[in-house]
Order: sequence, then structure tokens, then C-alpha cells
Amino acid sequence: MATILRKYTSLDEMKADEYRYWRSRPVHERLDAVEELNRVAYALKGMETEKDVPRLQRPVVRLSCPWR
Repeated sequence: MATILRKYTSLDEMKADEYRYWRSRPVHERLDAVEELNRVAYALKGMETEKDVPRLQRPVVRLSCPWR
């Protein structure tokens, strides 16, 4: 696999390219990347995550804010 080097002139350009890259990836690959980042974050805190632990038990419900 050939390595591609890109030179950016602004941070906004770099972030837009990164966003386009991740949008082009399949959903399962994006979720795998998020899970990997979570494991690294836990490892940096000195905690270990278990692979077969159930996460959310029910869907997240979005509540409306009464003062808006």
C-alpha cells in the first residue's frame, strides 16, 4: 500500500479532509475506530475494559428542555 502525504495550508482544510475521509468509510469501520479510541482512553487512565460486557441496556431517550 502506497503512503500518501498531504500538505495543508490551514487547520480548517485539514479537518474538512479528515471529515470527508471518515464519511467515506463504512459504518462498521467507523464504530470499530470509536471503540479503539475508547479502549485507548481507558488504558491511559489505567483502567482495563472487558470485551463482552453489555453497554447500554435500553435506547437513549432525548428529553425536551422546558425553558426553551
